[in-house]
Amino acid sequence: MDKIKTLLTLNSLSKNTLMETLDIEFIEVGEDYIVAKMPVNSGVHQPYGILHGGATAALAETVGSCASALFVDTKTKIVKGIELSINHLKSKKEGVVFGIAKPIHKGRTTHLWEIKIVDEEDNLISICKLTNIILDKK
Repeated sequence: MDKIKTLLTLNSLSKNTLMETLDIEFIEVGEDYIVAKMPVNSGVHQPYGILHGGATAALAETVGSCASALFVDTKTKIVKGIELSINHLKSKKEGVVFGIAKPIHKGRTTHLWEIKIVDEEDNLISICKLTNIILDKK
């Protein structure tokens, strides 16, 4: 896998999407993980001035879905998230958060990912599980 090409491709797919709106950027791809970052600012705050759980969930689903896409033939298969569970453990007012997706299960038709949302000091902000279904393109 050409990691630089993969990152460029993933980031180019974000144009005109929620990922672009939230300024999510893929920054690292490994053999069994993928990492993206998202700035924490007023654009992703809830009314109390802290990171909105929905923005955190969007980061988690983005990273986990893209991770599944790296392990299937996207010419013939499509990845869809079917369940996301997330526990918010710590609040964040400003800075950056990182979504790190690692596989729990990679089957033929379903993938299960653990996504940790951490800050710049590696503090755990949220922990997530994402189940994706792998379908044939029609």
